[in-house]
Amino acid sequence: MSEPSLNFSPRTARRWLFLGLALVAVALLAWWLWPAAGAKAPGGPHGPGGQGGGGPRGPFGDFGGPVPVRVAEVRQGDFPVELKAIGTVIAYNTVNVRARVSGQLVKVLFDEGQQVKAGDVLAVIDPRPYEIALQQAEGTLLQNRAQLKNAELDLTRYERLFAEDSVAKQTLDTQRALVAQLEGTVKSDQAAVGDARLNLEFTQVRAPIAGRLGLRQVDIGNLVTSSDTTPLVTITQTLPIAVSFTLPEGELPPVLERLRTGQRLAVEAWDRSERGKLAEGMLQSTDNQIDLTTGTLRLKARFENAAQTLFPNQFVNVRLRVDTRQQATLIPSAALQYGARGTFVYVVGNDSKVQQRTVVVGPSDGPTTLIEDGLALGERLVLEGIDRLREGSQVEVIDGKAASAEPVKPAQAPAKPNA
Repeated sequence: MSEPSLNFSPRTARRWLFLGLALVAVALLAWWLWPAAGAKAPGGPHGPGGQGGGGPRGPFGDFGGPVPVRVAEVRQGDFPVELKAIGTVIAYNTVNVRARVSGQLVKVLFDEGQQVKAGDVLAVIDPRPYEIALQQAEGTLLQNRAQLKNAELDLTRYERLFAEDSVAKQTLDTQRALVAQLEGTVKSDQAAVGDARLNLEFTQVRAPIAGRLGLRQVDIGNLVTSSDTTPLVTITQTLPIAVSFTLPEGELPPVLERLRTGQRLAVEAWDRSERGKLAEGMLQSTDNQIDLTTGTLRLKARFENAAQTLFPNQFVNVRLRVDTRQQATLIPSAALQYGARGTFVYVVGNDSKVQQRTVVVGPSDGPTTLIEDGLALGERLVLEGIDRLREGSQVEVIDGKAASAEPVKPAQAPAKPNA
């Protein structure tokens, strides 16, 4: 026995489709009008004691009522015009301290990371072999000096005898040559003594420059030579210190113009997040050519670094101050909007209506922007709530406390009477 099948004609299917669409439309209309009915009820958010009059509401807020906004006034002040770049901290001088004589390292007289002065003794190489070499050179010098003195006395005698015609001229000339030969020997001995004394001084390894020491590379007891590639320690000069950075060639004219007139440009070094200023310095020099591959020019700034906040090879954010605009018109950057007509702001008038105002924007430091034209001192600009504004929109200015207050709860449907 076959089961009965349900067959719908096209007309029946269309009837059910229209009925379903009608039910969906009724449900949407009820959902749309229900908040307005609740708002008109006593105690509702738009009834007596509420925040405003009744009216239709949509899923994105009130329509036709004032838009709550936060504002800020146009102010006047000095504005530093700065160029920003990423820079690298470099030491003014870096020295790899190596031994100048060979021997066993017997003393290390420094601490890693220590600040040293030029001439401070850092390490000592065993001096005994060089003390002996100095004594030998001094002994040879004394011997040859004695021979020279004896030869000079003989020369004096030969000259007296030659004057009396008692000695041949050849004997006198031979004696003169012997004295000159011994004088040269004595001079060589003196140089040997100086070389031995210098080598003995080199057994004390001294700091050639003032700066900060790095980590020790060689331990006590090791044999060191003047040909070692590994230094004993590295010294970097950090007082003062330099920062190298580059600027695009399009930003160079105001910088070069002030450098030609002898002005000193201030430079600030900030940390990577640009939240903390590390040091202040001055622009010292520029490179002599622009890099063809990047179209930038390398510049160098000098920092005294008294607080030791800058370290070689550290990456910093550089701010080069090229000018300071006196009594400039300043606004928060958050008030700026960009559209088809250019850059504009919403100005709140005395009637609490907003007006779109096209402005001419100048330099900016991030939070604050300088306005060249289009605004007057004291005008109020919209900072928050801009997405719901149009030309002539009515607004309600709120302060920070009102903006952070708890949102109004939606009105609840009236309770059904008990049966």
